[in-house]
Amino acid sequence: MEKYGPRENIKIAHISDIHVGSNHFVSNLLNRAVFEINEMEPDVVLVSGDLTNEGFRQQYSAASAYLENIDCERISVIPGNHDSRNVGYVHFEDIFGSRNSALYLPGITMVALDSSQPDLNEGRLGRQNYRWMVDRFVNPNDFKIVALHHHLLPLPGTGRERNIIEDAGDFLELLVGQGVDLVLSGHKHVPHTWRFEDFFISNAGTVSSLRVRGYAKPCYNIVEITPDTCSVKRKYPFGETVDVVTFPVNREKHPHNLEGHPDRLVK
Repeated sequence: MEKYGPRENIKIAHISDIHVGSNHFVSNLLNRAVFEINEMEPDVVLVSGDLTNEGFRQQYSAASAYLENIDCERISVIPGNHDSRNVGYVHFEDIFGSRNSALYLPGITMVALDSSQPDLNEGRLGRQNYRWMVDRFVNPNDFKIVALHHHLLPLPGTGRERNIIEDAGDFLELLVGQGVDLVLSGHKHVPHTWRFEDFFISNAGTVSSLRVRGYAKPCYNIVEITPDTCSVKRKYPFGETVDVVTFPVNREKHPHNLEGHPDRLVK
């Protein structure tokens, strides 16, 4: 039987919520993060939305210019709710291409999905994206990563919870059924990691905005995956690196068969 998980060591730099055009945007923080990312030489860079503040063309052009300084062949970019304001998703597609994407590495599949809705802060994926994601998981033995902008679970310190995607329950059930290992997202500028069922959900903070809550500071995530473990670390531009969580990947893990489960509503 083929071994589950990665065939080699893989490093992913995960940045989110850049917010070019905002009064709270600090270019020095983003430039420093880009410098640090280039030094660590990641295999993949994930940008999980809110590149811009209002979705205007000039903000997209500026965000693209910053990201062009990242020295990595594999850069996966998805839009956030701010990027889809003012019909900004058309500029996203012009500059970055498809709003959904899939990336394949030895023993790893990463699917990135657009959870934004035009001129709405609330996120939603919809069943059309469910099938699109499932069709990209071609190898059941791959370590599976899903990226989106919005939250799947409530976050501490965010007040009344209205920031999880509208169809979070259906999507969480799908992730469990597909045997997903790790979900990466952003949105609320609150870095936090949850364990849910057999996988982990890790939210990145904002990399370059001072619009933060409490004692939070601008930061980004570093995900290091080996054939044996996956670790998530938090990096502060100009500052320290903090270990967040490490979990094994070389376990007996297969997609769950939810057919016939007493809680299942849809066959």
